[in-house]
Amino acid sequence: MSLPALADRAIVLHARAADWRDAIRLAGDALVDSGCTTAEYTEAMIRMVDDHGPYIVIAPGLALAHARPGPEVRCDGLSVVTLAEPVEFGHAHNDPVRVVIGLAGVAADGHLEAVAQLANAFNDAAAIPALAAATTRDAVRTILAGGGIA
Repeated sequence: MSLPALADRAIVLHARAADWRDAIRLAGDALVDSGCTTAEYTEAMIRMVDDHGPYIVIAPGLALAHARPGPEVRCDGLSVVTLAEPVEFGHAHNDPVRVVIGLAGVAADGHLEAVAQLANAFNDAAAIPALAAATTRDAVRTILAGGGIA
């Protein structure tokens, strides 16, 4: 699985979230709105953090929300939510979070490949602050494609 295309409905800029659950719900709602998952997948992403802690906060300011492949996933999907105000997830080193990426994969192996591709996009330390500051959906797409900081 290469990174899925980011539909306009899958990108939410400068959203407001009361807490980490709200932030994950925003990313999940964007996956639902773009036709990739059901609302049950969003709840599964929240349960992953409830069950395993804030391991999804993979870099300073960045959370990668996901759950296991299952019937709640209709197609491979990606969403990006930038937060107007950062949110604490409870991670010792990488809080607070300003960017939440939602990832849904139909199959586990493709899921891991997509995570690896996302990691490449964030090899540039400036990518996360650039995403957080992005004002257009095209800027978000350019940053994630590794096309530089817009």
